[in-house]
Amino acid sequence: MPLLRGFRPAKLPWELVAMAALLVTLSWEYGLGTLSGAPFSDIPRSSISVGVVQPNVDQAVKWDTAYREETLARFDRLTEQLGRATDLVIWPEAATPFVFEREPVYQLQLIALANRAQAPILFGSPALRFYPDRRPYLLNSAYLISPNGQLLGRYDKHHLVPFGEYIPFRSSLLFFLDKLVEGIGDFEAGTGPTVLTVTPKLRSASAGLAGTTPRPVEFGVAICYEVIFPNLVRQFAANGAEFLVTVTNDAWFGSSSAASQHFSMVVFRSVENHLAFARSANTGISGFIDPFGHIVEATPIFTEQAVKATMQVWRPDTFYSRHGDVFAYGCAIICALLFLFGLFRTKGSEPDAVAV
Repeated sequence: MPLLRGFRPAKLPWELVAMAALLVTLSWEYGLGTLSGAPFSDIPRSSISVGVVQPNVDQAVKWDTAYREETLARFDRLTEQLGRATDLVIWPEAATPFVFEREPVYQLQLIALANRAQAPILFGSPALRFYPDRRPYLLNSAYLISPNGQLLGRYDKHHLVPFGEYIPFRSSLLFFLDKLVEGIGDFEAGTGPTVLTVTPKLRSASAGLAGTTPRPVEFGVAICYEVIFPNLVRQFAANGAEFLVTVTNDAWFGSSSAASQHFSMVVFRSVENHLAFARSANTGISGFIDPFGHIVEATPIFTEQAVKATMQVWRPDTFYSRHGDVFAYGCAIICALLFLFGLFRTKGSEPDAVAV
């Protein structure tokens, strides 16, 4: 072919080929060794019993006030199935069909539910706040309450969904465009990756968990699509989280593959930080993933589920937890430098033009 006439494939020096093969082999061996857990054998660890509720509440009635009692009754029934030996119960994103802080009657119902479960409950609910000019806005929050009704902590989602929870550059929109998006994106971002604390119950060694006096355990919560951002999730680990939780509502995706794709992101976050993950989704997929990315349990979508697992609690302090994407950035810089080196070297080796 004319386009390929005179083309000769470049010959790579054997040293470069050998170095590339060595790097791939070393990376493979490092991965295998890490997944075996051998490098972390001397790190203290304990366990916590975590229950996850998947209520399967229909989006069409989720915020209908006529269904509030039915929704709470469903959470009550599923939470009861987890038993009294659970250290932490997790409900999904926006689990309460009301603004928790603004509904004292329903607050008492939820606290009574936690008391019957004899376990702290982590649940999603909007939080209503006001700007200085009294205009309202919302936070997408996860609350942690104790069985006696004490608020143990709250995390506010700080990486919002553009055009779903907020409108980018909204203040710069022309006045008539701003009217078109009125009512959309009324959420504000939280302050950052807040770590919450829960204390497991005292158990004997025969119960399958450590028989020592329990200590407070710290964990991080990623809300909805925050879990797809590696650098965001690793900040929880860097702040001392010993296991991780994600709460979401994937009912919007229907029966498409999006729910599975979203769930798969949790596997990568577990491997990067070597922390166990619990996931509660309104319609699924809910479940548990161990610190090395193995899926312990994954529920079917659009079903009611109440599942429980014993999760490993520790602080492995991985390279990624400490430094984030510095390795990837370094590789990108090296590739760019090599490209520039090759480009200028090629230009410098071109023969000078000969005048005729």
